[in-house]
Amino acid sequence: MSGEYILKSSGDKFLFNLRSGNHQVILSSQRYASKASALGGIESVRKNSPSDARYGRLTAKDGSHYFNLTASNGEIIGSSEMYPTTAARDKGIESVKTNGPTAVVQDQT
Repeated sequence: MSGEYILKSSGDKFLFNLRSGNHQVILSSQRYASKASALGGIESVRKNSPSDARYGRLTAKDGSHYFNLTASNGEIIGSSEMYPTTAARDKGIESVKTNGPTAVVQDQT
């Protein structure tokens, strides 16, 4: 099973979630002012997700682990859910690397 981007509208904003082949959300975007900008964000994930250097591996104040995927200009493209361990977070990163470049877009706007 391959992943998919779920493009949604929220009020007058747009966002996307990248889901793995088992339908788990592995990356969530910021809110965009236009649908075109959100689609540009998806293209940025496709371009940047294979590069390990684009992942910020972080720890929250409560000890949970998460990651951000950034573009070449340092802007955050998307963020993960919170994971209980660094190993689980790293598995999430590998899933984005696998699914990000080829996932199809499901437009739910």
